[in-house]
Amino acid sequence: MKRYRSALFRGRWAREGHGRKCAGFRPRLLPGDPPIERLLILLIVAMVLGISLGLILPRVNEPVGRVTGQSLVNGPVADALNALTVNDRVSTYGYKRDSFGYRQVRNYGDDCDVREHVLARDLTNVSYRWAGDCKVASGVLHDPYTGRNINFVRGKDTSTAVQIDHVVALENAWQSGANRWDQVQRYRYGNDMYNLLAVDGQANQEKGSASASDWLPSNITYRCEYAARQIGVKSKYRLTVTSQEKAAMQKVLHQCPAQQLPSS
Repeated sequence: MKRYRSALFRGRWAREGHGRKCAGFRPRLLPGDPPIERLLILLIVAMVLGISLGLILPRVNEPVGRVTGQSLVNGPVADALNALTVNDRVSTYGYKRDSFGYRQVRNYGDDCDVREHVLARDLTNVSYRWAGDCKVASGVLHDPYTGRNINFVRGKDTSTAVQIDHVVALENAWQSGANRWDQVQRYRYGNDMYNLLAVDGQANQEKGSASASDWLPSNITYRCEYAARQIGVKSKYRLTVTSQEKAAMQKVLHQCPAQQLPSS
């Protein structure tokens, strides 16, 4: 009887237009409400909460992603990075620099090793020891790692001012998959000009075998291209990245989503 009266009262209330006058009126879950009404009210509440969260969460996640460097990055280089295998179980066991045969290959139709050809490519105002020679005597390097101009002069005490860097270091390559290569593949990697740059000698020494998670060029304007070249090298040779290395590269790429992979 109580339920019947309650229903009649609610119907009469609505017919008389009282509901329109009470703009702030909300239905409450009363002990006498039928289960179907409770279910409808719960569904409405859930829909409102879902819409609210959908509007709020993107605004929360975007700055968090920028701070942590973990939000999604788009672009050709980012796509190549995401295609790399992530492997955090790495080891340098058995690594020897000589295993890569750096400067032990003559594939250029002359008597010069890869260092001379990188110098000739990366320096300006290049001069050779004599006409027809392939060994660089002097030149000017606009160093990508520091942004400085360095005058290169061949000599026992001066040649080290400009050194040749493996962008993805040999030791890094070893622990990223090169430990399973045969000698031919390692020699190819060790002398691949795509992975070699003429750079400031001191910066090269500071970098050592560090990955992007531990070292980046002090020249901020070059970091995007540096990360892109590392990714290009790892893609070319199907090398892996660690999760920290990948996160560091993603953070760099946030500044340059349109960055392209360097051509080989």
